[in-house]
Amino acid sequence: MATLLYNTRPSLRPSRALSAMLADMLQAPQTNAAQPAPAFTPAADILETAEGFELHLALPGLKKDAINIEFHDGQLVISGERANPAAAAKEAAATATEANAGDEAKADENKPAVVTPEAPAAPKFRRLETNYGTFSRSFRLPDTVNVKAIGAELTDGILRVTLPFDTDKVTKQHIEIR
Repeated sequence: MATLLYNTRPSLRPSRALSAMLADMLQAPQTNAAQPAPAFTPAADILETAEGFELHLALPGLKKDAINIEFHDGQLVISGERANPAAAAKEAAATATEANAGDEAKADENKPAVVTPEAPAAPKFRRLETNYGTFSRSFRLPDTVNVKAIGAELTDGILRVTLPFDTDKVTKQHIEIR
């Protein structure tokens, strides 16, 4: 027999709904990193079509010059780097400071010094959800892929690598008995 209890005293009832309390307890903690990690792993989708395989890597914000694709010992390796905006701003400020120092050394001593505004300070991360740094993904390719016909295209932040089947290699064949 089941026993039912009912709390008639309002002072002992929970002030919030049980579902709201559970949601607060089970919610994943959001860590606020001060600096981005030095490396990350981009998300990848692998599709199989009638012509071969397609590999889709999510690389938003990257230009094709920042991505390297190589085939080595049966593995396709995709690597590159997404620059951290804070580090890029620091490099730009350092380059501007070095250029100004070189110009001042060349100036005549009789000319008055020209005061230039300082380079803007690097931005500070308040919340970090985007991955920055180097990345590398490797995929073991089956023997049925024609390595010489691999193609890649970067559009809208998605790297699409096509891996066509090698029609000369036979993967499945029915052999009749004589």
